[in-house]
Amino acid sequence: MVVQFGEVVDREVNRRVARLEAAVRSQDLAGIVDLVPTFRSLMIHYDPLVTGQEDLCSAVTELLRHTPDVEGHRRFWRIPVCYEGDQAPDMTQVSAEMGMSPAEVIEGHAATVFDVFMMGFLPGFPYLGILPEAFDLPRRREPRVKVPARSISVAGRQTTVYTLECPGGWHLIGRTPVDFYDGDREDPILVAAGDQIQFTPISEPEYHETRRAVEQRTYEIDQAVIDE
Repeated sequence: MVVQFGEVVDREVNRRVARLEAAVRSQDLAGIVDLVPTFRSLMIHYDPLVTGQEDLCSAVTELLRHTPDVEGHRRFWRIPVCYEGDQAPDMTQVSAEMGMSPAEVIEGHAATVFDVFMMGFLPGFPYLGILPEAFDLPRRREPRVKVPARSISVAGRQTTVYTLECPGGWHLIGRTPVDFYDGDREDPILVAAGDQIQFTPISEPEYHETRRAVEQRTYEIDQAVIDE
């Protein structure tokens, strides 16, 4: 079952999705197998041997009538990012296309508090928005065959973090030393839909130093619970 709230990528639409997800989880409805929030909809997977579509539709409709303005447990993350040198291969091109200096691009990106709209594409891969209109860039004309893991990318006023090395067509403007996906970690996936992220610029030496700390399991990520 899919409950759709709109046709656009919009913060308020996405928060309506998050509120319904939290409400459905709080009810512990029989037969629900999984909930998958996206930019503008909530997909509800259910076991038809436990509950029927009519009963589920009735329960969800009632929740939509009385959905509280609460989005459940959410976290705020401060994530270090190096926007320099080899860690930001598309920075020069992006700044030229935007008609801004690299410093202005970095300032605009780092000043934005991003909502985690949804997860997808790769394990732990977050879709983040929304950037100012100046960042409304099309995807690269020629996608890369290999994008390094932990690359920070932009396109269409959104940002993503490539959690694994893979092909990709977004513009790479930085790289974080923090693993958004780590199969050896107790909780492999770092963030969740509904969380918020702000990026903190660091230098290349700081990037390498922090990366060593991450690999040695001595680095603590700055995070806090968001008060509703």
